[in-house]
Amino acid sequence: MRTIRLHDSRSGRELALEPRRPGEVGIYACGPTVYGPIHVGNARPFVVFSLLKRFLEHEGLRTTLVANITDINDKIYDAARSQAVASDELAREMADRYRADTERLALGRPDHEPLATETLPEIVDLIQALIDRGHAYEAGGDVYFRVRSHPSYGELSHRDVDQMDQGEGVEGADRKEDPLDFALWKGAKATEDTSWASPWGPGRPGWHIECSAMAEKLLGVGFEIHGGGSDLLFPHHENEAAQTLAGRGEDLARIWMHNGMIELPRGGDAKMSKSLGNIVGLGDALDAVGRDTLVAYFAGGHYRKPLPYRDDVLQDAAARVRRFREAGRRLERGPSPADLAVHRDAFFDALADDFNTPQALAEAHEWVNEANRRQDVGDEHLREMLAVLGLDNVLDDEDGPPDDLLDLARRRDAARADRDFATADRLRDELRAAGWEVRDGPGGPELVRA
Repeated sequence: MRTIRLHDSRSGRELALEPRRPGEVGIYACGPTVYGPIHVGNARPFVVFSLLKRFLEHEGLRTTLVANITDINDKIYDAARSQAVASDELAREMADRYRADTERLALGRPDHEPLATETLPEIVDLIQALIDRGHAYEAGGDVYFRVRSHPSYGELSHRDVDQMDQGEGVEGADRKEDPLDFALWKGAKATEDTSWASPWGPGRPGWHIECSAMAEKLLGVGFEIHGGGSDLLFPHHENEAAQTLAGRGEDLARIWMHNGMIELPRGGDAKMSKSLGNIVGLGDALDAVGRDTLVAYFAGGHYRKPLPYRDDVLQDAAARVRRFREAGRRLERGPSPADLAVHRDAFFDALADDFNTPQALAEAHEWVNEANRRQDVGDEHLREMLAVLGLDNVLDDEDGPPDDLLDLARRRDAARADRDFATADRLRDELRAAGWEVRDGPGGPELVRA
């Protein structure tokens, strides 16, 4: 098996992936807060860690992927109030919408998709452990984490403790021992329509403690990879790391892996986010460019770098899919020539080097270039590579065009023979609108999916 190295945000360097138990890897990836439909930016970690799981399993590692759904959060209360609906009803509706939209990516589901609402006993247990160890305190129905009680606080995000802002505004400021402290439990408020019982009174958990408890419940502590967007590095992941280490005496995860943001220009590049209003819904993106192009778009950028959501980048992804699909039409089903294995091996070596999907795709294209120069080449290598990136389906034969479209193609060919180019162009446009493209070759016109 290859040595797999991944960039760890805490150490700032690539670390070898070393399973706790031989042959097993656990991944926890922070999922969405379900107060509205998810956008393309929310989908990036879903795709990155789904593909990483595929690669690790290709390498012989039994991989458990946990991707949570945050269904208790300030944003859900605020959105529900503005829509005059119950917060739990909104959360259920948006969680279902998230599952439906991500299902269209056809990458499979995570092994576990825990809800915060289903993890309350574990959340309360972890908070109590922090209180017992002197790292947390109750104040007026709230519970706060004592940031200065934890000497390693700031190591993950590489920030000076005195320069940190938890983003909680003035909420609870009069009850905190230190402005740096953050909420583990929030007492019930009259403006919130749901609450849960706890030893400190009715209320709800803070965002950060939810993920620590969900991860520990399903993977234990000390699991291999904790993932999520780079925008979560502080305060969310910093606080997760601190409260688990303080409460359990062990690191939550060995490697902290962060994907870059999707950028949709709006007066300059900015991360895609609901708060900025510069979003493209995942469902809308799938409708516009199709599943294969969108998956190829995500794979076309290195996971740690920002990825612009622009027409030219999407067109490059669509061209990549077309090239693989066309290769699939020419290739035979079966073994590939042994000498082409150099590109297949380089493909997987690239993935083992900090999951470099752009370099891996380049190697897959080199394989296609070599195969195109030969006759009767089997597709085994290419199918193996594209399966890890969720794109092997493009190699399968597609159903041919329906008879009425074949008739349009014949009429277009006859119009061209009669030099009636206006009619030929009109018929070509009709075919394109139906999702088919005419390719003129020596054997006559051929219809292929656009």
